[in-house]
Amino acid sequence: MLLSLHLRDFVIVESADIEFGSGFTALTGETGAGKSILLDALGLALGGRGDAGVVRDGKPRADISARFLCSESLDTWLTRRDLAGDPGELLLRRIVEADGRSRALINGQPATVALLRELGDQLVDIHGQHAAQSLLRAGAQRALLDAFGALESESAALASLFEHWQLAERELAAARAGGREQALERERLAWQIGEIEPLGLAEGDWESLNAEQKRLSHAASLLADTLGAAEALADGDSPLTVQIDSLQNRLTPLVKLDDRLREPLELLETARIQLEEAASSLSAYARRVELDPARLEVVDAQISAAFAIARKLRLAPESLASELSVMRTRLVELDRAQDLKALERRSTDTRASFDKAAEALSAARKKVARRLAEGVCRLLGELGMGGTRLDIAIEPAAPSASGIDAVEFRIAGHASGSARPLAKVASGGELSRIGLAIAVLAAQSNPAPTLIFDEADAGVGGAVAEVIGNLMRKLGSSRQVLCVTHLPQVAARSHQQLKVSREHHANGVLSKVQLLNRSERVEEIARMLGGVEITATTRKHAREMLASQSD
Repeated sequence: MLLSLHLRDFVIVESADIEFGSGFTALTGETGAGKSILLDALGLALGGRGDAGVVRDGKPRADISARFLCSESLDTWLTRRDLAGDPGELLLRRIVEADGRSRALINGQPATVALLRELGDQLVDIHGQHAAQSLLRAGAQRALLDAFGALESESAALASLFEHWQLAERELAAARAGGREQALERERLAWQIGEIEPLGLAEGDWESLNAEQKRLSHAASLLADTLGAAEALADGDSPLTVQIDSLQNRLTPLVKLDDRLREPLELLETARIQLEEAASSLSAYARRVELDPARLEVVDAQISAAFAIARKLRLAPESLASELSVMRTRLVELDRAQDLKALERRSTDTRASFDKAAEALSAARKKVARRLAEGVCRLLGELGMGGTRLDIAIEPAAPSASGIDAVEFRIAGHASGSARPLAKVASGGELSRIGLAIAVLAAQSNPAPTLIFDEADAGVGGAVAEVIGNLMRKLGSSRQVLCVTHLPQVAARSHQQLKVSREHHANGVLSKVQLLNRSERVEEIARMLGGVEITATTRKHAREMLASQSD
């Protein structure tokens, strides 16, 4: 459940701290006051797209925080991702800079926008003010049907199967069309691989061969010079270590005369130790130096052969090993591409997998369509369209990422009438009521604890508006419901009412949000009833509407 929403410098809101209660909350106010801005801010906190346009003019950033009551399962979800905060609460924050960059935080910890969206799907179900218009699009009708029947995962899996099938088809077509060119390429690669493979070069071998050649070709001088250096340090006629010993022997008695000589004497001792270690290392190196003319001849031959093949193939000798690996990979791809039987088998298998999943999804859609149509017809009766029949036609269509179904919503004015496409016969008011009925049904099947309706009641009024208010209140008995509305009959049925208003200041137009008490609700509902001039009669009517709201 949404507990509070904090906004700072968001569009035309300077600062707002809004507390939300359980049940049904109505958001009211004059057109253009900024009611939908609050829902836009909440959507941003839940991972919606943000850009520089949401930052109030002249301000460095917009800052939105939404605090939710957190279920035990959601606490576990957050703990697994090291995002847990205060037990039982969740704080989402979104900061959008004036240059368009944004940051997301979950319980104060940096997070990705994708994580915000994942959380948002578990917290809030939003039905926007343009939902009715989307009913006119075939793709939206199919998506709505899948969402109502909780078939989104099956639909996504089917789209993946379709892509695999199409890829197999493209590879098969390419193999059939490009057989000659692929055969020539394969022949060329096989020849190049045959030239390089006898060299036996692996990654890094070229560098190792060159280093070994350098050592072997200079082995004699390496041996002589290192042995000479070792003798000069420790084993010759007058080695440096013996000279240092002599110096130490001369200086040691002098330390008793002047203690300041102790430090240079200690440095001489250190030098003697290091010289002995250097002599030892040089002797050990000399013992390992190989005078191996035969091995040098082999290495020279290998390097010469690599240079010859590199010139022949117009490659750098140091790249022969890596080029060989690339050639082998490409040869495997060409062999697979030229295996027409395997490609045909893959195409057949992927098509069969797609067909099986598509048939299953189609059958599920037909069951869901009957259930959705029956529920909509029942609600339409309550919304003043008694006798109206909604049919959801599911007919065969060419295979696509969305399956093998063409989904079309059709409406008939009475039970025995012929149903025609929604886009051709429904008026704006009828579309609004059908969209609202579907939204209410979808909300009842959605586990999200908070439901939001952004002017989903647009285009209706009178007795129908009262029914809508009753529906919202009924939904609010089990879930938190927020509804942006212009209808006093709907607002009067809410458990609490927030008024959004615009105020003119020296620094521009600002939106203000106010939780209304009983008397303030009377005034607001009277305004919604009577417009600019509020009379005693409209106030009396408003009080009567509020008095009748108790369940």
